[in-house]
Amino acid sequence: MCPNGTMPTWLGCGGPVGVKVFVDTSAWYALMDKDDVHHETAWATFPHLLERAQGLTTTNHVVGETYTLIRSSLGYRKAWEFMDLLGQSRRVERLFTPDNMEMEAYGLLKKYADQDYSFVDAVSFVWMGVLKLREAFAFDKHFRVMGFALPRF
Repeated sequence: MCPNGTMPTWLGCGGPVGVKVFVDTSAWYALMDKDDVHHETAWATFPHLLERAQGLTTTNHVVGETYTLIRSSLGYRKAWEFMDLLGQSRRVERLFTPDNMEMEAYGLLKKYADQDYSFVDAVSFVWMGVLKLREAFAFDKHFRVMGFALPRF
């Protein structure tokens, strides 16, 4: 619930506070799928992030991965709903990954070959490092393994 008594939307509740928080596919998906095991927790956490975060940050890779996951699991309409809502948001910054950062992500995948990180995870970690972000809205354990804080659920 927003301070003005309305429900939060993808446009957020209000002005910037605090620091930016990175949003992973696992959180976007949990918000969109009412049957996801993390759905209720995601919706309980999301308004608090909107209130205290300066903004939410995600990448073109996360958006693509989320669209594909929603499309294959929930269908075209739900996937396009996600894209529309994300596109309308003034609180979500979508970062487009340049080649040099993708190369850094390849390096992380090699360095941490003992972990089952996805390429999208590695790109997310690189962006979080560059932006000096410490917190991720994610249900993916890999963010914690890499030393990032997850909101308390």
